[in-house]
Amino acid sequence: MNGSMNTQLGNIMIDPEAIAQYAGSVAVECFGIVGMASVNVKDGLVKLLKKDSITHGIAVNIVNNKLILDFHVIVAYGVSIVTVSDNLISNVKYKVEHFTGLEIENINIFVEGVRVID
Repeated sequence: MNGSMNTQLGNIMIDPEAIAQYAGSVAVECFGIVGMASVNVKDGLVKLLKKDSITHGIAVNIVNNKLILDFHVIVAYGVSIVTVSDNLISNVKYKVEHFTGLEIENINIFVEGVRVID
C-alpha cells in the first residue's frame, strides 16, 4: 500500500520502497549503526548489506496513512544498544516524517549482530 496525501493541487502517492531507501540512508548515518542486516530465515544467517541494497534490511508498512518501520541492524561493538536505538528512533522519526509528510506510528529495531569497526 502506498502512502497518500491530498493537496489542493492533486494527490501525492509515496511508494514504500522510496520511504525505505530514505529511512535506510538516515539509519546508517546514526552513531553506532554499522549497517543494515539481511536475515536468511532458512539458515539463520545474518549478512551485512551493501549500500546499494540497504532497503532489504527495512520493512515499511502503511496503515491508515501512518508508517510502521522495522529496521534490522548491525551495531558497533562496545556501544550501548539502548542509546544507539534511541538515537536511531529519534533521527528516523524526525527526518522521515518531514520527508514524507506522513506520521510514524511505530519504529521497531531488531539488532541482528555486532561488528567491530576498524
